[in-house]
Amino acid sequence: MKKEILSRYARTDQGKVIIDVAAAKVQDLYNDFDRTAPYLKKDLDQDLVDYLVDCVREIGRTDFVIRISLIQRPDDVLETRVKRSIEKFFLYLKELEMRTMRKMLRTSLILFTIGLGILAIAVWVNRIMESSDSVVAHVFSEGLTVAAWVSLWEALATFLIQWTPHRQELRLFHRIVDAPVYLQSQQVDEPQERKELH
Repeated sequence: MKKEILSRYARTDQGKVIIDVAAAKVQDLYNDFDRTAPYLKKDLDQDLVDYLVDCVREIGRTDFVIRISLIQRPDDVLETRVKRSIEKFFLYLKELEMRTMRKMLRTSLILFTIGLGILAIAVWVNRIMESSDSVVAHVFSEGLTVAAWVSLWEALATFLIQWTPHRQELRLFHRIVDAPVYLQSQQVDEPQERKELH
């Protein structure tokens, strides 16, 4: 299955997968809402971001390059700006992901601390209520125990279940940041798997 997926992509002479993107002009690579911003501060077009992320996720750990085909290849200065803006945008996404992970870690630690605190209180209450025949006292003590375990479970589940997808997303953004980006003029007769941006 993996070979079938990779066979959809062209490769460089060094065997790296080529993620092809086609656009009429440089402006098509960027979001329309920040038209007046310089390229280094512009957001990339969301379709382009989704396409790059999907491709990198699809090819797995295979090395890749990003090749952008334009009707007219920009001059060296603009090409450098475009490459840098792509790198900066995915560094920005990486920072957002790290911020989400830090927030998630804080939430897990708070829940875990609260759970341990409630559990300590529950143990203390259970010892006091050992000799009591009161139903209300037993219900209260059992309720504290349940609340403690719910809090502890929520803390562990948040960390163990949600952490891995965020780590994978972080690695994915890091790979895109590190990927070489090439700009070229379009060759109409070249049959390539590519994303066409309008």
